[in-house]
Amino acid sequence: MRILGVDPGTGRCGFGVISVSRGKMRMVTAGVISTPAGTALEDRLLDIYESMRKIVEETKPDCVSIEKLFFTKNITTGISVAHARGIVMLVARQFELPIYEYTPNQIKQTITGYGNADKKQMQKMVKTTLGLGVVPKPDDAADGLAAAITHSLMSRSV
Repeated sequence: MRILGVDPGTGRCGFGVISVSRGKMRMVTAGVISTPAGTALEDRLLDIYESMRKIVEETKPDCVSIEKLFFTKNITTGISVAHARGIVMLVARQFELPIYEYTPNQIKQTITGYGNADKKQMQKMVKTTLGLGVVPKPDDAADGLAAAITHSLMSRSV
């Protein structure tokens, strides 16, 4: 099974694809879709759309695991992230891929065992879980991988 994990954002949309076979996870690819600041929102969304379609076409995932929208302070940032989430979900549906959503705390709890884990703890556990030599960079790529790992682990427990 292949899982595409996504940490949505309009400036930086992190993604990671893992392959799961016989309970063993390995990283297929990870990265970030970056859109330049100051670019019109509709152009940024088009970039995310085209890039996400290409990622799905190239990696052929079986499903998409996406971080749920959660914001407490900056509603403007939350709205921007919601736009990016919508684009990712649209692409998933166009390819008829099931979509699974997890809150940031669910991802942290699943990956580290602690729902308030910090970035460094998360990155270290992503590295360890996937047997990587180094922590995936940038942070958004590691967050995309964490979303994919979370779905792999959560789907086993169901």
